[in-house]
Amino acid sequence: MKNAIQLSMFGVAEVELRYKSKVPASQRRKISCSRDVFTLLKENWNSDTVEYVEEFKVLLMNRANAVLGILPVSKGGISGTVTDVRIILQAALKSNASGLIIAHNHPSGNLNPSESDIKITQKIKDAGNIMDIKLLDHLIITAEDDFYSFVDNGLL
Repeated sequence: MKNAIQLSMFGVAEVELRYKSKVPASQRRKISCSRDVFTLLKENWNSDTVEYVEEFKVLLMNRANAVLGILPVSKGGISGTVTDVRIILQAALKSNASGLIIAHNHPSGNLNPSESDIKITQKIKDAGNIMDIKLLDHLIITAEDDFYSFVDNGLL
């Protein structure tokens, strides 16, 4: 109690880290390939906005490649969105994730990764490595039934 009083005198708030899944472990979706990721993303992406605004999402994964959750990280404009690596790692730590799959859409329909796509992928990979959280893949999707996987194309 003494420490709590001292902390509050200095304006420091208490932090509570808690993870509670709404999906039982036995019902979590397993991922075995990039097509599985794409299928799951299409089910959880707003088809009305995939050609309108760029969005960035993260799949939080456990060691068994089961999805713990999908985090919408950001929503931007027609040609880009801001991706904050700290928010991604915060979610990974809070959910006890051991792996990440990142994804974003290209409203233009172009599946090729931009230079900034490649840079943010490397930045997230490097940050995750420090925390022993592996970046498993990065997918780019479009409104069409097609996607680009960094792993499948040798970029990760």
